[in-house]
Amino acid sequence: MRLLHTMLRVGDLDRSIAFYTEVLGMQLLRRKDFPGGRFTLAFLGYGPESEHTVLELTHNWDTASYDLGTAYGHIAIGVDDVYAACERIKVGGGKVVREPGPMQHGSTVLAFVEDPDGYRIELLSI
Repeated sequence: MRLLHTMLRVGDLDRSIAFYTEVLGMQLLRRKDFPGGRFTLAFLGYGPESEHTVLELTHNWDTASYDLGTAYGHIAIGVDDVYAACERIKVGGGKVVREPGPMQHGSTVLAFVEDPDGYRIELLSI
């Protein structure tokens, strides 16, 4: 068994695809419209689905935004240099909501960024 994907519902699919590809460096792997259900799915990642866990973005055509709720935590992405990644994200128009540095009560270097829908993404040094 392996983890295949994580799904997020987004209000503006093109804006979200631009964030994940242009700001976070993912590739759009596939995108498909489902007119009968009035939704579109887009799968993004850092490599092919056959080898990597990917992110599924779901856009319900009649929904512009969602209440994120209190149960959602975050997605984590491993990066070589958290400080440099945050600088690239800022230059690309991304929003850093927790500047890079050691985690509280530990030594792991991390940061948090936020996507256009308000989802949090943790950046961790690998």
